[in-house]
Amino acid sequence: MTYAAQAKNELARRELGDPCCQKAELTALIRYSGNMQVSAQRLALHVITSNPAIARRIFSLFKHTFHLNSELLVRRKIRLRKNNVYLIRIKERERVLEILQTLGLIKDGFLTQELNADVQAKKCCRRAYLRGAFLAAGSVTNPENSYHLEVFTAYRQQAEQLVDLMASFQVFAKITSRKNGWLVYIKDSEQIVEFLNVIGAHNALLNFENVRILKALRNQVNRLVNFETANMNKTVDASVRQLETIRVIEEKIGLSALDEPLREVARLRLAHPEASLQELGAMLEPPLTKSGVNHRLRRLEKIGKQLEKDS
Repeated sequence: MTYAAQAKNELARRELGDPCCQKAELTALIRYSGNMQVSAQRLALHVITSNPAIARRIFSLFKHTFHLNSELLVRRKIRLRKNNVYLIRIKERERVLEILQTLGLIKDGFLTQELNADVQAKKCCRRAYLRGAFLAAGSVTNPENSYHLEVFTAYRQQAEQLVDLMASFQVFAKITSRKNGWLVYIKDSEQIVEFLNVIGAHNALLNFENVRILKALRNQVNRLVNFETANMNKTVDASVRQLETIRVIEEKIGLSALDEPLREVARLRLAHPEASLQELGAMLEPPLTKSGVNHRLRRLEKIGKQLEKDS
């Protein structure tokens, strides 16, 4: 099961909440996954989902909000993944009109994209509406792979409404166009966590946070390892260069030609090629700082280069 499916299953099993929140959630579910079937004498409302837990929740919302036992039909897809599709259908014209009017989905006898003022007025209802939108048309990637949460809608106005509702909870989403609609999306991991909290997907939130912490820890370890490896390589390269310089001096004029401080450092480097500058400094008598050892080795390199140039 995908991470998105786990999150949706958790949300689908939440308590339905207060009547006002049930209406708000059902409004979003109808808006984002519903359609109307209109004929000369008939008017039917369909809400479609491929998730059985969501289908059961939609059925329960109709039952508790409108005291209505809707039809629940199961169909099997023919193309691509041959999984089941669940269709919740209400085909009594009067009941369909009652639902649309109660939820503010029609105005002056026509379907409207305007958001019911009752949904916007209460914080709990805004949460429920966002939850319904995510259940109907949302997705979130596995945080192991990337950070991305989105909700698809066929209408620009609905996308803008979603962005405004999210912003009321300090969750800031963006909108992008698609060939057949609009996508409201979030890519910031902290904002995704906050959105999951807003809609009540707390287990999904905790799993997301655990993965995010582990990824951050792995990245930190990798940075430290890379840093240490780079320093080690730098130390090894410097040591090889210093050994080559000292051998040039030894071959050309002999180490005895050097003054005592340089001769002492040169002999220690030959005896301890793997030692760091700090370790070399500790072996000197009296001990010398890292910068002091580095200064002497640079003088040796300068002498070596001059000898090679003169030869």
